[in-house]
Amino acid sequence: MRARRDLVVFIAVIQSVLFLTHYLLYKTWTFSPEGGEIHGTFWIKLMLGLLSVSFVAASLLAFRYTNSALRAFYRVAAVWMGLLSFLLLAAIFCWIIFGVARLAGLDTNFHRTAELLFGAAILTGLYGVFNANWTRITRTTVRLANLPAAWQGRRAALISDVHLGHVRNGNFLRRMVAKILEEEPDAIFIAGDLYDGTAIDARQAAEPLSRLVAPHGVYFVAGNHEQFGDDSKYLHAIAAAGVRVLSNEKLEVDGLQIIGVQYRNAVQEGQLASVLSSIRLDRDRASILLTHAPDHPEIAEAAGISLQLSGHTHLGQFVPWSWMARRIYRQFVYGLSRIGKMQVFTSSGAGTWGPPLRLGSNPEIVMLQFQ
Repeated sequence: MRARRDLVVFIAVIQSVLFLTHYLLYKTWTFSPEGGEIHGTFWIKLMLGLLSVSFVAASLLAFRYTNSALRAFYRVAAVWMGLLSFLLLAAIFCWIIFGVARLAGLDTNFHRTAELLFGAAILTGLYGVFNANWTRITRTTVRLANLPAAWQGRRAALISDVHLGHVRNGNFLRRMVAKILEEEPDAIFIAGDLYDGTAIDARQAAEPLSRLVAPHGVYFVAGNHEQFGDDSKYLHAIAAAGVRVLSNEKLEVDGLQIIGVQYRNAVQEGQLASVLSSIRLDRDRASILLTHAPDHPEIAEAAGISLQLSGHTHLGQFVPWSWMARRIYRQFVYGLSRIGKMQVFTSSGAGTWGPPLRLGSNPEIVMLQFQ
């Protein structure tokens, strides 16, 4: 009962923020310093009113249902949410420019300023939609102490945050699988959030993974979106496609220790430390920890891990969320970094969550070469 009440409060807060944001857009677009009237305000109110409730409504429906009409509705609402972030910044700049001009005694055309900034915001957002669908291959070399001779020069693919659901689907995953296979990796790591957590036929969505093969294995660890609730349907679907699901365990592959800790056991410092302690890691040999989020790299480093592979951050996807992601995850927000004797590679992910936009971050498949 309390969880449901908390959810209702959370939704109410989010919806209130969206109402206020759309109201600011309305006031910015219709404001006239001379008191003149902007025509068509009824239709502007109606359009913004409908858009203000679209994403919450689409999200609530998406967690229970899936069909072509709902997927189309969700995509439109999600794209609008992304555009809204840029339009909000444009509106804020309109008022800053207006205020500065008034203080300086300058005459400005407020509506023309709004037209230019809102137009730039929409074009920027549309580029973000295009960029989110352009997957890159990111290549990096990782030098690990005590790396087994058999792993010298071998390459591994890292992919995370595909977020299969109402925006990305099996066709998207098929394209990712094809791109990975073109690289002919020796091993493949999937660092969680394969699914978005919305209503989906989990087995059908995961079917393209059955073609994902590598000489030294394909490995998956659950992310937070698989573990919003019961993760069994997701993990069974992934395992049925032939992928090795790692649940707080260690494997030995040609002398390399491969460890997988699922999100719900890695998000708390004490739990992560306990799991890594129970795995009985050999500190004198190289090891790879596959875990969804770079939340507590200091715990993994203290346990003797050589390399941690994660995703989760999306590098914020786009401004202003990218600023927040950098503040939260610091040097671990993206790319290869180091803490003590351990290295961490955090991928920006292949898909998107919420708005299918990327600006300042690119969707990627990471190719790691070990030395």
